[in-house]
Amino acid sequence: MARRRLPDAGGEVLAAIDVGTNAVRLEIATAFPDGSLETLHTERDPVRPGEGLFKTGVIAKDVAGRLVSTLRRYASVCKRHGARVRAVATSALREAKNREEIVRRVKREAGLTLEVVSGREEARLICLGVLAGKAASHRSLCIDIGGGSTEVISAQGELPKDLWSLDIGAVRLTELFDVRGEVPKRQLTLMRSFVRELMEERIPQGISGLPKSALGSSGTIGAIVAFARSEGVGHATLLEVSRTVEALADMDLEKRRKRFDPRRADIVTAGAVILESVMKHLKVETVTAVDRGLREGVLVDLVRKQKEQVADHSLSDAAVLVGRRFGFSEPHGRQVAKLAMTLFDSLAAVHKLPAAARPWLETAALLHDVGHAVNYQRHHKHAFYLISNIDLPGLTDRERLMVATIARFHRRSNPDLTHELMTPFSATEARIVRKCATLLRVADSLDRSHHQPVQKLVLASRGRTVWLKAKSKQAIDLELWDVEHETALFREVFGRTLVVSGER
Repeated sequence: MARRRLPDAGGEVLAAIDVGTNAVRLEIATAFPDGSLETLHTERDPVRPGEGLFKTGVIAKDVAGRLVSTLRRYASVCKRHGARVRAVATSALREAKNREEIVRRVKREAGLTLEVVSGREEARLICLGVLAGKAASHRSLCIDIGGGSTEVISAQGELPKDLWSLDIGAVRLTELFDVRGEVPKRQLTLMRSFVRELMEERIPQGISGLPKSALGSSGTIGAIVAFARSEGVGHATLLEVSRTVEALADMDLEKRRKRFDPRRADIVTAGAVILESVMKHLKVETVTAVDRGLREGVLVDLVRKQKEQVADHSLSDAAVLVGRRFGFSEPHGRQVAKLAMTLFDSLAAVHKLPAAARPWLETAALLHDVGHAVNYQRHHKHAFYLISNIDLPGLTDRERLMVATIARFHRRSNPDLTHELMTPFSATEARIVRKCATLLRVADSLDRSHHQPVQKLVLASRGRTVWLKAKSKQAIDLELWDVEHETALFREVFGRTLVVSGER
């Protein structure tokens, strides 16, 4: 089987599950020490999680039953392969009013943690899957038309530069206009106008520097390009896509089923209308279909998050930019983050946190005071709200919520496992939040004056005691006084006595 170059993964078996609006997909791959991925197993089931959702707002019981049954089988296959799994859900679950009930059922019956990702996180993963390994100088434009949403990504190298997620997809547009069969001319005109207006509202016009050729990563785009393109050519032009829209609209469902996979025949016309509109809006001349996308992005992300022993500053840089947007005290945020990282690295044997928690703590430390932009008195609560709702590329929705909760507990209420804010988390996640928040409280206390007097921390652990020496060139009486208030929590969380001293 073909391999794709990736960072060294030590031969681990990985699995990506994608719960879309039209289908559910599984890909299992081995990540080899030479840095390549080899696919072991793939499955696709036309579960249609979005069936009826865009009219009722809920996923029906029979649809939920099909979904859970499929995921239970996928979980069994992953277990047989000994795979580390990440399961993500996109537009359909994002919008379902009963999504939490379904996520809990999937956890209970299939043993899978189903992560409902934001549109921007979905776009980031698609970009990663399509463009992994691209040269940093290479500019790309990626389009992914799903059942419920469309993602458009402008990228530099393999990194997204601009991400747009539109809440219109092939299934949603089909249901909205009820056009599974032949589409009358007037109805087609209305569909095109509707999508065009949405594009104009959500995506800026006249974006400079965009490529004239785009990559289409979804099965819908693959089907449209295969139908539209000239023989012997790997891409379809805008004119060919427009002609395809007209041709598909003139076909009844039976004719389309002879030309397309029956599972896609009823939604392909709507998909072609969306593709045509994106190409016109962004002045794209040609589109080429690729057989990579969200699942491959999940696999790449799994590999890279496992190898974060080498510092990746992209997340912290993004956090600083967010902080500046809200006028935070950058020197204080950077100082607390620096001290928190020293505590994390020096006390690894004490806290026993996973390496993945390090960037979460760093981000929470940088942004813990961002709530000052709203109100000082309750800034820890405002920080929780702001971090929960801002875009931080590189964090999943779940991770962003963990970061927000860590920041929330930097003052006032202790991060108790019974606190209501811990309810969304598993027992393991809640313990991670609690430990990280405790380290953040110590780090924040060590810059209580907001003047960054502490220059270096020296830590040692022996038996049930941790010694912390704060070195400075000026008085740090306020910092030493404040950190004493955190020693009781430190002892409760880590089972060690924290002894703090200063040295000038």
